Amino acid sequence: MRKYLLIGVSAFVLGAGTMAYVSPIAQATNATKGETYKMLELFGDVLQTVDTQYVSEVDNKKLIEAALDGMLTSLDPHSGYLSPDSFEDMNDTTHGEYGGLGIEVTSEDGVVKVISPMDGTPAARAGIQAGDYITAVNGQSVLGLTVNEAVKQMRGAAGEGVTLTIARDKTDPFDVKLVREVIKPKAAIARMEGDYGYVRLPGFTEKSTDALSASITDLKAKNPKMKGLILDLRNNPGGLLDQARAVADLFLDGGEVVSQRGRDKRDIQRLNATPGDLLNGLPMVVLINQGSASAAEIVAGALQDRHRAELVGITSFGKGSVQTVIPLRGGADGAVKLTTARYFTPSGRSIQKTGIEPDLEVAQTKDQAQDIANRVWFSEASFKNALNADEGKTRQGVHTPAEAPPPGFDEKKGDFQLERGLAVLKAGSVEAVPKLPKPQAKIAEVTAKAAAAAAGKGPAVEKK
Repeated sequence: MRKYLLIGVSAFVLGAGTMAYVSPIAQATNATKGETYKMLELFGDVLQTVDTQYVSEVDNKKLIEAALDGMLTSLDPHSGYLSPDSFEDMNDTTHGEYGGLGIEVTSEDGVVKVISPMDGTPAARAGIQAGDYITAVNGQSVLGLTVNEAVKQMRGAAGEGVTLTIARDKTDPFDVKLVREVIKPKAAIARMEGDYGYVRLPGFTEKSTDALSASITDLKAKNPKMKGLILDLRNNPGGLLDQARAVADLFLDGGEVVSQRGRDKRDIQRLNATPGDLLNGLPMVVLINQGSASAAEIVAGALQDRHRAELVGITSFGKGSVQTVIPLRGGADGAVKLTTARYFTPSGRSIQKTGIEPDLEVAQTKDQAQDIANRVWFSEASFKNALNADEGKTRQGVHTPAEAPPPGFDEKKGDFQLERGLAVLKAGSVEAVPKLPKPQAKIAEVTAKAAAAAAGKGPAVEKK
């Protein structure tokens, strides 16, 4: 049985027949196969050489697993080999309960990088941020390890302490001490914000749709005059595709949610919503940020394209590819996690690398506004071997965001993106909401002076 994360179900069966005539195409295919067999023989020769001549004894099983993972990760950042233990860990994660610290991570040039911390977990409480690098676990470097190897070091028995060494932009490396817990991410968090409902969805596990539906139903029952809803998908790293479709289905009265397209452009699979809108047309705003990825982007893109909700926040992560998890020998030999398709919003937009851009761009803090204006934000586009967007689009570069907290706003106590989302609901639309003055992020000045300095036409500028 296959387990799917953003599932791409595209089976291609090649039939081989006996022919008296060998065409040039067949000859070319045979030549290619011959080269493949030659390289497999080379792999065996290298493995034997390492086994007999390396300075110390080696574990051939680990060597081969590392080779399999290296082969797959060379394709793109999200393909890989899962050992039997890693495959079991993945199953625990998608079921919504596992032991660890509560961090969604990836690998970039042999360094473990945080996509987002999960709500209510040790990592979130310790202040781990999206974009942080994890360079060591308990004083032991994780540089050069695969994501699976690094995650294995971070997981352990609940109650045990673990120290992560964090490298963060503009700061010296520092240690963060955490205590492992049995991670039980809350499937949904709901409350009222005045006359408007607020529901946060931290991820897309097997429990997400049911929990979200129950939360909204409860809010409506207790607040029959509820005027609208904020759906918070910030720092939501994604998860299961069937849950993304089902979550969007709660708010869409039929029609397309997402399509996925594999190697053959004619092979398009469309996932649709069923009739019925849980909110009966009440207005919606969806909050997104750079930690909104994968399934979260499917939902945000669908609701935006179908004009069911307006988006507030900053551009999402841009993970628009479909991974099929294929167990090997029923999982006894682990599994292959393979990118098999890209996914597209109902209007045909590929999210890959470009992300979902909000209808109202709002930086959460003044520092974030300055960062957006002066450096390329960590995203799917940061990976050297990331798949390109299918239609050839590129992600928006450095720029001054439309809005940021004004002077006097308490960034520690307040949630500026949420406040602006509520303002959109009250005004009726992004177009109608009174706009704030553009933040004083100095992208144009810094870029112009730096370029002039590099060309020898002016003094160098030191950014502080």
